[in-house]
Amino acid sequence: MPPPATPEAVAEAEEVIGFLLPPLLRRLYIEVANGGFGPGEGILGVRGGAFQGNFADIAELYQDGPDPSGHIPVGLVLIYDWGCTLWSLVDFRDPTGPMWCNHQGEHWPQGITLAEWLTSTLAGTLTVDTLLESQPAS
Repeated sequence: MPPPATPEAVAEAEEVIGFLLPPLLRRLYIEVANGGFGPGEGILGVRGGAFQGNFADIAELYQDGPDPSGHIPVGLVLIYDWGCTLWSLVDFRDPTGPMWCNHQGEHWPQGITLAEWLTSTLAGTLTVDTLLESQPAS
């Protein structure tokens, strides 16, 4: 895993996104590692942190626009790419960090917090299949 993020890098991400990071995510970035933890390759970090595929950091991805269709609400931040156009997002509008999914232009709440998401992904009980099964019918 990469070293922890600097408080300045976290503050820059918050400025770009327009919301404070949920406290748990902030602590993980500053005290543990700048991304790279969680399922698979780990979640994206802030500037100077872990890459995931072609994506450098959460602020850059947010600034570039996570959803060209404009359907993803402001404040939902992409943090993990499951592959095949399936993403996990954190809702920065709520300090508990509710988790959302985005798949092929559709997004929906997961009904769990970032802490629960991390626990479930690391335990192997939250997978691509369970995320897709939770997608509401169109």
